[in-house]
Amino acid sequence: MEHILHIPHPHLEKRKEFIKKHREQLSGFNNRLAVGITNIVGTMWCAYAFGILALISFPEAIRSGTSALIAWVAQTFLQLVLLSIIMVGQKVAAEKSDRQLEQTYLDAEAILQINDDMHKLLKTNHVLTEQINELVRRNTDLVEQINKLVCHKGQG
Repeated sequence: MEHILHIPHPHLEKRKEFIKKHREQLSGFNNRLAVGITNIVGTMWCAYAFGILALISFPEAIRSGTSALIAWVAQTFLQLVLLSIIMVGQKVAAEKSDRQLEQTYLDAEAILQINDDMHKLLKTNHVLTEQINELVRRNTDLVEQINKLVCHKGQG
């Protein structure tokens, strides 16, 4: 059997390069600083700290009347505390999405590998089929030659 040269699809290597490039993009100073600040502010501990900070001005807001209390709730409490809580929620949702994305990526990689293996098998199958066809053709030629010899001997 002749050796079959199999060349994987170039997209397989492009996928690996894409992931490597994507990971390198997160390494700049500004990106690291932004992620660091977000990781600090986007925690429930920060939400608790902001809640305590907001409650310091709560008695003054009550004494100042309804409009000051509404302004305190809208501008101080909601903005300070909910910002961190929303960031925590987004972080949790993003982590779930990242896990799903990673699983989808791994599934796609597995499918591409299976497809590549099938491609190799198809090439091998094609070569073997050609070899079988050649052997059948040779066998047919031999049978015809034998038939001619048998027919000539029977006439002679």
